[in-house]
Amino acid sequence: MSVDLAITVQGLTKDFRVGLAGHKLRAVDNLSLNIPRGQVYGLLGPNGCGKSTTLKIILGLVPATAGKVSILGFNSATSEARRRTGFLPEAPYFHKFLTGRELVSYYARLSGVAEGDLKSAVEAALELTAMTEAGSRTIGTYSKGMLQRIGLAQAIVHQPELVILDEPTAGVDPVGAAAIGRMILAMRAQGKTVVLCSHLLGQVEQVCDRVAIMDNGKLVLEGRVDEVLARRDRQVISATDLTAPAWTAAEAALLAHGAKDVSISHPRRSLEELFRELVKGSRDA
Repeated sequence: MSVDLAITVQGLTKDFRVGLAGHKLRAVDNLSLNIPRGQVYGLLGPNGCGKSTTLKIILGLVPATAGKVSILGFNSATSEARRRTGFLPEAPYFHKFLTGRELVSYYARLSGVAEGDLKSAVEAALELTAMTEAGSRTIGTYSKGMLQRIGLAQAIVHQPELVILDEPTAGVDPVGAAAIGRMILAMRAQGKTVVLCSHLLGQVEQVCDRVAIMDNGKLVLEGRVDEVLARRDRQVISATDLTAPAWTAAEAALLAHGAKDVSISHPRRSLEELFRELVKGSRDA
């Protein structure tokens, strides 16, 4: 695998048996992805499209029916891959009697942080997630936004190269969601790769470098955010010092009428517009 790739997914397929008759449900259908290092990568799709199953297979929590997954060059189910990965599930559960600092310290030990580095690692994770002051409070007193931030702290306390976030802003108000977005960008600035699964498409558009959109278990689009949102079938022409006669002239006559700095670019649609164009709807619906 290329050293520039954090995750490689090749021909990934996952079938589940459902009902008494054991009918086959294909949750992921021949999915292939290459996720670069050092970027924020958005994995999107409607409920039931297979994205959460894909994340669980990448993490080694669920076996694949077919296909291969590598994390930083290692098989995803190996301890070498897991040691380099941090994970925040969609609905994390933490013991309410622990303080935030105790919780992060507990997960640091589970992740193999050396005893001599434990305190500094915990404090660095709390600082990045703006939980230093609240770290002394019990988790039972936390708001939803604080629970997500302490969950993010436990995911990064061992300084993983890859961080996977499944709906990190679920149930969080807009202010809290914006704060989590800034934390994701801070992780990217540290050189980490972040895989983000979210329904907040506006936030995804702001923080992600690349996106992949799934529908009915299949990949329907993948690419850089600026490229996939550009409308290649349309152009925008802009100019400075444009004279009045030029407004009535054709595009070919713009320069002849005195326009300067003429440029042609592609207008952007929103990620939400693109999402609605591509997906057919949730399996739940």
